[in-house]
Amino acid sequence: MEIKDNHEFELVKNDPWLHSSAGEVNDRHQRYGKRLGQIKQAHGSIYDFAGGHHYFGFHWDEERRSLEYREWAPAAEALYLAGDFNNWNTEEYPLEKGPDGIWHLSIPEDKLKGFQLHGSKVKVWVRSSKGFQPRIPAWIRRVVQDPDTKDFSGQFWFPRDFDWKNDHFRISPSTPLFIYEAHPGMAQEEEKVGSWDEFRENILPRVREAGYNVIQMMAVAEHPYYGSFGYHVSNFFAPSSRFGTPESLKLLIREAHQQGIAVVMDLVHSHTVRNILEGINEFDGSESLYFHPGERGIHPAWDSRLFDYGKEEVQRFLLSNIRYWLEEFRFDGFRFDGVGSMMYFHHGNEVFDSPEKYFSQGVEWDAITYLQLANTLVHQIRPDALSIAEDVTGMPGLCRPIAEGGIGFDYRLGMGLPDYWKETLEKKRDEDWSLEQLWGVMTNRRPDVKTVAYCESHDQALVGDKTIAFWLMDKEMYFHMQVDDENMVVDRGIALHKMIRLITHALGGQAWLNFMGNEFGHPEWIDFPREGNNWSYHYARRQWSLADDPNLRYHFLGRFDREMLALSRRKDLLLSGYGEKKLVDENAKTLVFEKAGLVFVFNFHVSQSFPDYEIPLSGPGVFSIIMDSDEARFGGHKRLDHSISYPSRFDEERQLHLLRIYNPNRTAIVFEKML
Repeated sequence: MEIKDNHEFELVKNDPWLHSSAGEVNDRHQRYGKRLGQIKQAHGSIYDFAGGHHYFGFHWDEERRSLEYREWAPAAEALYLAGDFNNWNTEEYPLEKGPDGIWHLSIPEDKLKGFQLHGSKVKVWVRSSKGFQPRIPAWIRRVVQDPDTKDFSGQFWFPRDFDWKNDHFRISPSTPLFIYEAHPGMAQEEEKVGSWDEFRENILPRVREAGYNVIQMMAVAEHPYYGSFGYHVSNFFAPSSRFGTPESLKLLIREAHQQGIAVVMDLVHSHTVRNILEGINEFDGSESLYFHPGERGIHPAWDSRLFDYGKEEVQRFLLSNIRYWLEEFRFDGFRFDGVGSMMYFHHGNEVFDSPEKYFSQGVEWDAITYLQLANTLVHQIRPDALSIAEDVTGMPGLCRPIAEGGIGFDYRLGMGLPDYWKETLEKKRDEDWSLEQLWGVMTNRRPDVKTVAYCESHDQALVGDKTIAFWLMDKEMYFHMQVDDENMVVDRGIALHKMIRLITHALGGQAWLNFMGNEFGHPEWIDFPREGNNWSYHYARRQWSLADDPNLRYHFLGRFDREMLALSRRKDLLLSGYGEKKLVDENAKTLVFEKAGLVFVFNFHVSQSFPDYEIPLSGPGVFSIIMDSDEARFGGHKRLDHSISYPSRFDEERQLHLLRIYNPNRTAIVFEKML
């Protein structure tokens, strides 16, 4: 890529609001170009630079017939390798330190005395200013926990080549994304930790049948505390062994690809666990090996360590991690966790009401350069791979190509959408909802920033928060979800659950995300086993049987979600722009808009339905109802007749084409023009 000085980028040209920050946008691009040039000069390419996993860690050298081990630990005084293979003798195999702080050990095959390395346990003992400590190698590819002592150890892992069976799965840029956010451990109904194999056998078919075409897999990399939801990573190159072997994860991904489903990894490069024995913190005895020293290296809210993204070996470690997951496991991209936190020293906890605040106040420029390098690498390896940013700051150019002055992500999460729904359901009476505000929140995004819309994710399902279903129905879900049970709270909840999902899906972005179980209104929060709940798995699971039971109302919500996705796919709803607002009637609590050739009518009124209600149209036609949330198959009251045709009329006085309809309360209707 050619890097130009004082170049006016498309990002600035297309946004007058950014004209005053043109210099900062250019500087951001210059920093990226300079670092990329340094990498190319020293290593040939960013791809080669990101090959650290082929150099560091453990490798079997077939030509030399030896085990090779390398570790970066410049401040360490000595390193010794020990494990099952030498009866844990911590003095037998010392590593030699090179001038660049990289330690190396070569063990000839004859010294191993025929020992089967694969699957055996191993650690490295590090002598430093902190003493003589057993550590798990930083580039280890498998870590296991002793069921009795609960200690973690590395494992040599040299499996046979995995058979991908000519897997050439690719994501078409014209395919709308229906993302199913999932956690493998809590995906089963049984009160236990689920496995990769169980997810493949039991959950993958549900994802396909529900109409989702992307799985966003959480908690992939090893993490010592199960209840961290996978966000306190300790071993970046090791798939969590609590879910099974790396090969089982590959089987899951291969099967998903065969069914036309992409698998995106929830990638945590925003921070890492502070644990000493399990992670990479203070690996060589210093606090600044991979991280910033002092307070700058500690996240105040997450109690975790923060990477020094300006260091070459940190960049190599993290970029190699990206290449490793893309190539070794064939993930189809990443959801980058905590991007807003990475980009600012204040971790995004500011009000961004001027362009200057995006570019001059507390900006972590090294992190932004790293994110640009990461997106460059992702799309160089897989041009079709997905790169999704979890960011609430709205950093300009986040989802624009780097050549245009951007950071290079494909999508950002629409994090303001679930926040809006939480605040609305928690603090406002139904009759006080502002439909103008609702429209504004749903459409508040730049046209050139592709947004993943969602009304709730795993964040809203955790203890201390509530899912939308729980906000709406709370304890009534435990007693009144039978099909023949009349309950006003549940009736309201089911009606609004469908409307909230449909309007967010239709207006909120160019992709859709749902956390597993929320599609059918899973009744309980998520609470991982801990001392406070007697280490129970009761709330760390998904009760699929509720959705499968025809005598319970959950299956109505699941069916509505399937039909919503089918309609969206059929009409290409997600990729059809913003929609055109036609009516906001605050008195009747009715919002009308057109999108993708369809007319959407949402009546949020608490109790009032409106016969002969007239809605404005863009043009004449004869319309039919193709879907409504009040249908019997969705657990509704079946107040609308789909066999009726609705011809428009032209109002001469107002010069408007109008459609006269029956507009039932707490109902969403979708019309299609037939003639």
